Formats: sequence, structure tokens, C-alpha cells
Amino acid sequence: MTINLLGAIEIRKIADELDLYPKKSLGQNFVVDANTCQKIARLAQVNSSDHVVEIGPGIGSLTLALLESGAKVTALEIDSRLAARLPITLKEHGASNFEVIETDALHFNNLPSDVNKLVANLPYNISVPVLLYFLEHFPNIKSGIVMVQSEVAERLAARPGSKDYGAPSAKAAWWAKLELSDSISRKVFWPIPNVDSSLVSFHRLEPVDRSESLRKATFQVIDLAFGKRRKMLRSALSELFGSSGAAESALSAIGINPTDRGESLSLSDFIAIARLLPIGD
Repeated sequence: MTINLLGAIEIRKIADELDLYPKKSLGQNFVVDANTCQKIARLAQVNSSDHVVEIGPGIGSLTLALLESGAKVTALEIDSRLAARLPITLKEHGASNFEVIETDALHFNNLPSDVNKLVANLPYNISVPVLLYFLEHFPNIKSGIVMVQSEVAERLAARPGSKDYGAPSAKAAWWAKLELSDSISRKVFWPIPNVDSSLVSFHRLEPVDRSESLRKATFQVIDLAFGKRRKMLRSALSELFGSSGAAESALSAIGINPTDRGESLSLSDFIAIARLLPIGD
């Protein structure tokens, strides 16, 4: 059976049926342009061998485009009205290879083991926590693409030394290589947001020498380095080493300039600092 994609008129009709208007509190902005949804699926290189997890499917525009590619889709939706209506919409449009789960993605822990891709229009207010959560908890996810606020996209994909580089950049790099893929017009959303959106693609890295204790220590270093962004590293990390003098000596010993700031360090640098800590085994 051919899968038919959703258009703007039908999306609004379904919303009216549900007495639904997108909630700012949930960061809901629904994509109403089928071509944009197909582009996202194409850039994510989704095909019939994939099992995709989609977060926040809403009314189902992107879900149908993913199913059109032949993939299996597990869709996670927090809004009970949308979660109940989505299976009906998908079946009405010729789709069958899907599962809809009503859940909060930030607390979900039961993803099928064969899911290998993440594709989502992430709610703006929780986009970074959700992406980091899924990269951390579901190592079977090897690649994907997410649509987020452009400012967030630039931070996630930023490299050391750039103005956008920060804690989200360094933390995401622990698990994956992230790159800006494309920009998305505001006009494809309902309601039209007051911010620009962009696509960020990612491909998981497979380091063999990193433990969970080292990750926690590394993230602690990252948080301190960027939490006191204007401070030199010797001051920003002083609480980890007992004093700024001790921090200066420790950093110098591993070849890191103690007068640098967090935005100049790569993930490898943060890991090197974490290995100096008692919990960084």
C-alpha cells in the first residue's frame, strides 16, 4: 500500500478534531511541509534496513516520511491526545510498520535493541538534554539527524576555539561526531516559530578506552570549565585540585596552558584532565 504524506490542511483538521493547539510548554512546532519531512529522512539516509526512533512525532508528518522510506519506526510522544491519535493517522495513510509509545523521552529506558537511528524534530526547550540522554543510554543508535533551534545546532556542532563551542559541544563529542546538515525555513512550521531551525546529523564514535567513571569525571571538568567561562582554567578548576596553584601545576604537567579557557580545549584535553582525578579511572 502506498503511504500518503500529510499536508498543512489535513494537519490543521486533525488538530481541530483534537481541540489541539501546539503548546509552548512542550516546545511544540509541527512541520506542515511534506517535502521538508522527506528531505530530513533522505539526509538521515533512512532505508528499509533501519529501525528509527522518533521523539515527539506530533501529528505524524515526519513519521510518515520515515515510514515511506521503508524503515520501521518507534515513535515516542508525551502528549496523550497525540499519542492516541497518531496510530489512527498512520494507518489511514497506508503505514503499518510502527509502534507509538506514550512516554516522556527523558525518562524512557525500554527502546527495542534493534533501533539503530534517531530522527526527530526535537522540542526546543529540551533538545540538548534529550539528545545527550539518548546518546548515553542507547549505544545501539549509531547515527541520525535532529532538527533543533539554529543557535543550539551551532553549539552542538561547534569545534574548539569557535565562539559557539561550549559544554553541549564537548559533551556530545564524547559519543558522536556532529555536523550541521541544513537549515529549515520557519514557514514549514505551525505555528511559525520566532527562531530559526537547523538540522544536525551525528555518527556515533566507538572509543575503546573510556569508562563510565571517566565520562562522569570528564563531564564534571567540562561543567566547571564552562560554568566559569571567563575564568582561566587554573581558577575554574581550582575546586577539583584544592587550589588554583595546584590546578596550575597539574595542568602544566600534562601540557595544558593553565591560563587558557574552556573554549580552547578539545574533548581529548578534558579527558586528560579528568584522568588526573581519583574518579577518572
